[in-house]
Amino acid sequence: MHESMILMLPILVPVMTGLLLLCMPAVKNRKVLIGITAAGLIVTAALVFFVLFQEADSFTFFYLTKSLPVYFKIDGIGRIFVTVVTIVWLSGGAFAFEYMKHETDEKRYFGFYLIVYGILVALDFSGNIITFYLFYEMMTLLSMPLVLHTRSREAVMAGLKYMLYSFCGAYMVLYGVYFLFRFSNTLTFTAGGVLNQELIAGREQFLLFVVFLMILGFGVKAGMFPMHGWLPTAHPVAPAPASAVLSGIIVKSGVLGVIRTVYYLFGADFIRGTWVQTTWIWLTLFTVFMGSMLAYREKLLKKRLAYSTVSQVSYILFGLSMLDQTAMTGSLLHVICHAFIKCTLFLCAGAIIYKTGKTRVDELAGIGKEMPALLWCYTIVSLALIGIPPTGGFVSKWYLATGALRTKLPIVSWFGPLVLLVSALLTAGYLLPVTIQGFFPGKAFDYTHLKKKEPNLTMLLPVIVLTVLAVLVGMFPSVVTDYIVNHISGLF
Repeated sequence: MHESMILMLPILVPVMTGLLLLCMPAVKNRKVLIGITAAGLIVTAALVFFVLFQEADSFTFFYLTKSLPVYFKIDGIGRIFVTVVTIVWLSGGAFAFEYMKHETDEKRYFGFYLIVYGILVALDFSGNIITFYLFYEMMTLLSMPLVLHTRSREAVMAGLKYMLYSFCGAYMVLYGVYFLFRFSNTLTFTAGGVLNQELIAGREQFLLFVVFLMILGFGVKAGMFPMHGWLPTAHPVAPAPASAVLSGIIVKSGVLGVIRTVYYLFGADFIRGTWVQTTWIWLTLFTVFMGSMLAYREKLLKKRLAYSTVSQVSYILFGLSMLDQTAMTGSLLHVICHAFIKCTLFLCAGAIIYKTGKTRVDELAGIGKEMPALLWCYTIVSLALIGIPPTGGFVSKWYLATGALRTKLPIVSWFGPLVLLVSALLTAGYLLPVTIQGFFPGKAFDYTHLKKKEPNLTMLLPVIVLTVLAVLVGMFPSVVTDYIVNHISGLF
C-alpha cells in the first residue's frame, strides 16, 4: 500500500463497518452488534491518530473530471476538527450502547452512526472545495436517518425540514463553486485565498455577492439566522446520543465550510471592510441573542439545548467574521469547548429521559437527589458554557471579546462583546435553574418518592470524560491556543 493511501483508512474502515451492519441479517445476540460497533469506532479512532502523526499528508483518491480531483490533505485546521469529531463520536457511541436498548432498529442506528463518522473524517481531511462539497452532501443524506430514527410523524417532518434546509444551503455553496472555478487559480484550499487577481478585476462586487451566498449556505448547517429553523426541530426528535453529535459536531461542519470559504478560497483581505463582513457580523450577533432568548423561553429540555446551540455556534461565526487572529483563535477554541459541553448536556438530558422519562424542565425538581453525579456534570459544563473560569468556555469567550475589541470596528468592537455578555447571562438563566431545582427543590417538595436512578457506568463515563475535558481546556489553554495560533498565522 502506498503510504499516502493510509489517509483513506480512517475514512473507509467506519464506512465499510457501517455498511456491514446495515447489510447483516437481524442480529439476535446484541453483544455481537455492540462488539462490531465498538471495534469499528476504536479502530477508526486509532487510525485517525495514527494518520495525524504520519509524514504523508495528501492523497488524490480519483478524478471526477480531468481538472476536478477528489483530493485529501491534512492541515492544522483539519487536525483540530477531526480530533474533536473522534473524541465526541467515541463518547456518543459508548453512551448509545446502553441508551439504545430502549429504542428499536439498533442495527440501523449504529450502521449509519459509523458511516457518518467516516464521512466526517473525509470532510475534515478534504483538500479542495470539490472534495469538501461531495462529502458535505453525503453527510447531510447519511445523517438524516439519525434524525428519522424513531420514524414518528414528528421525526419524519423534522427529517424533511433538515433535508430541505440543508439542500438549500448546499446549492448556495454550489453556485459559489461554479464561479470559483472560473475566477481562481486552483480549487485547492490555500492559506490567503486562490482568486486570480487579473480575472476578477472589475468583478469584485459580484464575487462579494458570491462569497456572501457561500457564507449563508454553510451558515445553514451552523444554524445562523435566517436559516436556523431546522436545528431546534431536528435535534430534539433524534435519540439523545444522536442529538449530542448533531449538536456538538454536525453543526461544526458548517463552521469548517465557512473557514475554508473565507480564509482558504477568497481570503480574509477580500472581504475585510466590505458590506459582506458588516452584514455577516450583524447576522451572527442577532443569532447569538435570538438563540439565547428562545432557549430561555423553551420548556422542553432537549429543545432548549438545541436553541442554545443556535446561539453558541454563532459565537464561533462572530469570531470568524472579525477577520482577526485573536478572535479566530477564540472561535476555534470555542469549536472544541462547545463540542465537549453540548455533547455532555445532551447526554445528560438523554440519561434523564432514559432513567425517568422526564423531558420538561419543570419536571426535574429533585433530580439531583436521584442522579447526583450526572447533575454535577451537567452543572459543571453549564458553568463552562456560561463562561465561568477555570473552564474552557471562559477562555474561548475571552479571546472572542478581546479579538472584537482589537478590530476597532465602529460600534461592533464594543457592541459585540456586550451581546456576548448578555447572552452569557441568558445562558445562566436557562441552564442553571435545572441545577438549582434539581439539588434544592424546596421544603414543600415530596421527598418520599425519590430513588437513586444514577445511570450505569456505560452512560456515566462518557459524560464524566467530556466534563473533565471541558475543564482541562480552560485550565491549560496554552496547549491548544499555541497550536491554533501556529496554524492560522498565515491566514492574516
